[in-house]
Amino acid sequence: MTPSDPGPGPAPDDRTAPAGRPAAGEPTSGPVPGAAASGRAPRRLTARDRAVLALERRSWPGPGAKERAVREELGLSPVRYYQLLNALLNDPAALEHDPVTVNRLRRLRASREDRR
Repeated sequence: MTPSDPGPGPAPDDRTAPAGRPAAGEPTSGPVPGAAASGRAPRRLTARDRAVLALERRSWPGPGAKERAVREELGLSPVRYYQLLNALLNDPAALEHDPVTVNRLRRLRASREDRR
């Protein structure tokens, strides 16, 4: 073995990813893009945050069905659910996780604020 030869090691596989991105199936640890520029520690979405966004993606037959699902599936009161959802709309990690839902809800929130 020569000093420049790394020796036997794991063979590369198809799961390698470009630099700065985790390979498929690997945990996503490390800084969130843009977090260093803001000077804040990176934030990851919790399982509850992802569940709130997933619930918001669904369509509902009526107003009572959604509130019932919030209580049964998340164990939250509707008031607390909407507080969490509103905070998520300002979170860059939520935008990165589900840009379609977050942008749609931001537009709805902005139109409601304009009417006030």
